[in-house]
Formats: sequence, structure tokens, C-alpha cells
Amino acid sequence: MPRPPEGTPTSAAFFDLDKTIIAGSSALAFSRPFRSHGLIGRRAVLRSVYAQLMLLLAGADADTMDMLRKRITALCAGWEVEQVRSIVAETLHEIVEPLVYAEAADLIARHQAAGEEVVVLSASGVEVVEPIAALVAADRCFATRMTVRNGRYTGDIDYYCYGEHKAEAARDIAAERGYRMADCWAYSDSITDLPLLAAVGHPTAVNPDKALRREAEERGWPVLTFADPVALGSRLRVSSPTTLAAAGVGVVALAGAGWIGHRSLRRHWR
Repeated sequence: MPRPPEGTPTSAAFFDLDKTIIAGSSALAFSRPFRSHGLIGRRAVLRSVYAQLMLLLAGADADTMDMLRKRITALCAGWEVEQVRSIVAETLHEIVEPLVYAEAADLIARHQAAGEEVVVLSASGVEVVEPIAALVAADRCFATRMTVRNGRYTGDIDYYCYGEHKAEAARDIAAERGYRMADCWAYSDSITDLPLLAAVGHPTAVNPDKALRREAEERGWPVLTFADPVALGSRLRVSSPTTLAAAGVGVVALAGAGWIGHRSLRRHWR
């Protein structure tokens, strides 16, 4: 990206990615293909399941996000960037399409029809976020960039698109394109995106965690629930840890089934 929309946009709509456009974590959704290509082992897949479970149940608070960031960057150290891009491109439709909320896709289309630029802002890596943003027809995206040396990840981060950095990115885009932030929109599920939501004139909480729901109610912000195509009932029958990691939101079935295997997963995580 970027792919500027046709005509002259009048404002922008900023979308978080995980649990706002897609059900689950984009950073963890590709565990299965990464394992099949030898990048991670079974233990790492189990760890990603447990991390996904915490993300869905506890919400993406600062501590959870910091833990995920450290785990993922350490895991990726030494990986070839082009191999990661190739795996994501090859499996994008299989992995991501079933996770895209139909409501989010419709909302993106409505914003573009109204002459508004759609921008995805995500703390996940740009190698994952860019193709997903293109898949949902967003106009451009900003995402976390990991440090690369000699074509491989070093385990460090150049730019972390998280918290206040998302709000800064939105303000930079608005300044560049001549938008008034009061005319812009923002959508997110997480309290960690409060700076972004507070920076625009039209903030909306989507599938909000408890902290963001409370904040939205106090500030009088709209709250939306995106559920289609998520069918949690059908995912309660998923049993393979590898399949759970690939399914993304499917790991919430563990909670619905009484935290089955929680202690075992916790031992593997440690």
C-alpha cells in the first residue's frame, strides 16, 4: 500500500484490525502454516493458543500486549522476511477470509462509498497486516515494523503501532491529506486504542473489552457488536491445538468448555 481512493476523500475512517475487522489475532492466526514450513514447533503452537486465549478472555490490555510483543519478536528472530511474506500470501484466503467480520467489510464499503479513506492501524507486523488490509479493500495501512538485517528479523522493533503511536499515525495522515480530525472516524475493540478513539470526532467501540465498554458508556460513544461470520458453537468441537491456533477465535471454545486443558497449556507456555 498505499492505494489512494478514487476522487478526493473528505475524511478518514481508522480501523483497528484484531477483533475489529477480523475475529481473533492476526499475529497468531498463521501458527499452523508457520509450523508446517518449519518456522515454529508444536510447543510454540500451544503457546500461541494460550496467548490467544488470554487475549480473547482478558482483552488486549497493556500487559497482555507487551507479553505478546516480546514473545512474538523473540520467536521471529532469524526468520527470513521473504519466507514469511510468501507463507502469508499462500495461506491468506484460507486462514483470514473465514475470520473477517461481514459487518466490518460492509462498514468499510460504506465509508468508501461516502468518499472517506479507510486506513487500518494495527500492532501486528506489517508483513501480516498489509495483505489483510488489501484483502478487505482498505486504502492503506500502518503496522508494526520489525528490524531486518540481511533479509532476516533481528528480534527488535523499528516502529510499534500501538497505543499513542496509533493516534499519532492518524494525526499524521490527516495532516498529510488535509482532513479535520473532527470529521474522522475510528473503530476499535481495545482500551489500548483509547488515544486513537479520543483523537477523532466519531469514535466507535466494536466488540469492546470491559474497560473500553465502560469508557464508551461514560463518554456516550456508540458501541457495535460484530458477530458474523463467527459461529462459536461450531468451534466448541475443535480439539486439535494446531487447528485452534489457525482458527484464531476458536480458542475461546476452551473457555466455554470450562477451560479444558488450561493447566496443560499453561505448563507448555512456561
